[in-house]
Amino acid sequence: MSSFVGLLNRLSESNVESITGELSTIFQVRCTTSCIENECLTVSLCFDAILFQSVARSVASHIMIEEALASCSGGPRGNEQYAAVFAAFVAGMACLVGVDFSAKFMASFAKCFEDEYLKEDNLSLRNLTLLLSYLCIFGVCSSDLIYDFLVMLSKRLTEIDVSIILAVLQCCGMKIRADDPISMKNFIVSVQKTTNDLKASSRDNHEKRNSKRMEFMLETICDIKNNKKRQKEDPAHHTRIKKWLQKLRVDDILLRGLKWSKLLDPDKKGQWWLTGDLASATDNVEEVANRIDKDVLETQRMLQLAAAQKMNTDARRAIFCIIMSGEDYIDAFEKLLRLELPGKQDRDIMRVLLECCLQEKVFNKYYTVLATKLCEHDKNHKFTLQFCIWDHFKELDSMQLMRSMHLAKFVAEMVSSFTLSLAVLKTVELSDLNLLSPRRVMHFRMLFEAIFEYPDSTVWNVFTRVAVAPELEGLRQGIEFFGKEYIVKSNKDLNQKFKLVKRALNNVEGVLM
Repeated sequence: MSSFVGLLNRLSESNVESITGELSTIFQVRCTTSCIENECLTVSLCFDAILFQSVARSVASHIMIEEALASCSGGPRGNEQYAAVFAAFVAGMACLVGVDFSAKFMASFAKCFEDEYLKEDNLSLRNLTLLLSYLCIFGVCSSDLIYDFLVMLSKRLTEIDVSIILAVLQCCGMKIRADDPISMKNFIVSVQKTTNDLKASSRDNHEKRNSKRMEFMLETICDIKNNKKRQKEDPAHHTRIKKWLQKLRVDDILLRGLKWSKLLDPDKKGQWWLTGDLASATDNVEEVANRIDKDVLETQRMLQLAAAQKMNTDARRAIFCIIMSGEDYIDAFEKLLRLELPGKQDRDIMRVLLECCLQEKVFNKYYTVLATKLCEHDKNHKFTLQFCIWDHFKELDSMQLMRSMHLAKFVAEMVSSFTLSLAVLKTVELSDLNLLSPRRVMHFRMLFEAIFEYPDSTVWNVFTRVAVAPELEGLRQGIEFFGKEYIVKSNKDLNQKFKLVKRALNNVEGVLM
């Protein structure tokens, strides 16, 4: 094992790929003399492989995990780079030898963290906290687990808890906010409640000093909630690690739906990390049968609904069922990626998504969040979405009012989140009175007014993005004409907003707020 510990101690961003690959062979190869002669492994690692093959795979995993945790938690460095490399090692091992490795690592991690928490070892806790944050960043565990962990800490809010929460939020706060903004808001409510309770019972100076630390923590998480705070690290950092993990299909090993209490449960059985595993969900055969029947009925209902929405190909029906039955946008996104549609069939994803959005009785931001996630993953989805929107613009004169309203809100959301540029309107004649029918005027009024509801900084940046390109001069003139004739005249309250828009459209330097 000395060679293994030595490799762990030498882990760095430049060698994590080669070391992880070498250690993963312990689970895969039978080491023989020919293996040494062919230089497949070093001699010391070959003897380690023989030793590991004499015990169960689970024991090998246990030894490796315990050594990795000991190296990380007991390490003197306690910085983000160190934690990132260990998290990358865990993610890489899970991709190469199986998701059970990362699941067992998470369970051991939780126990180790609780042990160190009882010892009040601040350095060790910081190391482990940074490791957990990067396990989330690199796709080993989901933001669900991080939020569950944070909520648990927020119910106590001791000085150590405050330090841990700050470390998590400063490291991966922007990521978990992007993954689930609603959970971020719920977490803040939980923290504020506990903070107010502690303030009310505060009596001595020590407690008041702690209260000031909590105020700083509240400011930090509120900044993240409002998207004001950026991660301390340059986003370009760890690019090499992320590319390597993407090549290993790290998306396939994400542990979803785990709770902190589940990691600490001593009675875990079987593949406990598979939240969708029917056998582990219940021991009652009748309940399992009923659940299967329910799933079959749900599938049949989805297919009938797909037929009613004229999803006339297998690909479109599959896409429709995934989008409409997703637990959340992350679940739908992951399942859409696993479809691996051949040829140009992946273009149907955006077409079906937009159609689902327009068919709703009430506008649902689920579709814009999912569309944004898809566009971030593959720019081809952005191009497809633009063409879909242009096709719908051509139908505005005959489009039902509800569909037109939903389309206006959808485009406004996508533009205001900067997933799409306002240049998506370049195919529209906003200054031609002959083409501006009442239905088209109503549609684009709703679109612009939805954008104007955002803060001034967002509105400024949205319109500044189309201020620089010479080829968009016609669009800029069209926006000014349309705003003056159809927005400000009918709604004087938007006059100040429109003045801001005109300044942004003339912001040729492209300076953002």
